[in-house]
Amino acid sequence: MSTTYNIYIDESCHLQDDDSEVMCIGYTKINQDDYFNVKQAIKEIKLKHKSPTEIKWNKLSMSRWEMYKDLIDYFFESTIEFRSVLVKNKQNLDQIRYNREDQNSYYYKTLKVLLNNKLPHGDNEYRVYLDFKDTRGKTRLLLLEKELNAFHNENSPFKYFQHIHSDENEFLQFTDLFIGAICYKARKKHLKEDASPIRAKVINYIEECSGYLLDDATEPLETKFFIDDWVIKAPSPIKPLSNE
Repeated sequence: MSTTYNIYIDESCHLQDDDSEVMCIGYTKINQDDYFNVKQAIKEIKLKHKSPTEIKWNKLSMSRWEMYKDLIDYFFESTIEFRSVLVKNKQNLDQIRYNREDQNSYYYKTLKVLLNNKLPHGDNEYRVYLDFKDTRGKTRLLLLEKELNAFHNENSPFKYFQHIHSDENEFLQFTDLFIGAICYKARKKHLKEDASPIRAKVINYIEECSGYLLDDATEPLETKFFIDDWVIKAPSPIKPLSNE
C-alpha cells in the first residue's frame, strides 16, 4: 500500500559567494494523511502564546521562548520527521552550474543529495515544496524534476514540485528553525561575544531533545532528527603534462 508524504525544504547559507564556508539544506516530512491534524496542532500552540505569526530563525525573540519550547516539544512528540545535509566546506563543491549566472548551484547540487539519501521509496510518493526564492524558481524546479526522474530511471517517487512562501506554511517554518540552528552552531557563532542569547537557548534545547550536537552528524539510522555531516573533498590539482 503506497503512502504519500509532503516534504518541505529550506536552506541556510547556500549561496556560493556569501561569507560562510558552511551551508545546510533540510526538510521536514509529514504523512499527507496527518497533515491537517498536525498543522492545526501547531497553530493552536501559536495561538496559546498569542503569537500566530511566522517562526523564523533570523527573527527569534526571547519574549517568545516558551512558544519555541512548546513547538520543539511538539515536533519530537509528533509524526513530523526532519532530515538535513550539513556541508562545512562548501567551497569544495564542484562548480557545475545549471547556467553560468545561477548563484544557487550549490543549493541544487546538495538538494539532490538530500532527496536521494536514504529516503525510503518502494511504492511511496513524495510531494516536494520548496521555499520561494526568486522569479527563476519555476525553471529550476522543472530541471530538478527532470534530473531526479532520470536518476530514478524515469520512475521517480517525487511526483509534485512547488514553491511556497514560508509565512504560509508551518512545516517550512520548522525546517527554517532547525537548519538555522544547525548552521549557527556549525559556524561557531554561538561562541562569539555578540552571540544571540535566544538562539543559543534554542540550540541547547534542540540538542537536549534530540540527543545530538547540531554541528555533528547523527546516528546513520536516525529517522526523527537526522543530520548528514557531508564532507566534500577538495578537487585534485591538475598535474602538468610531461615533457617526455
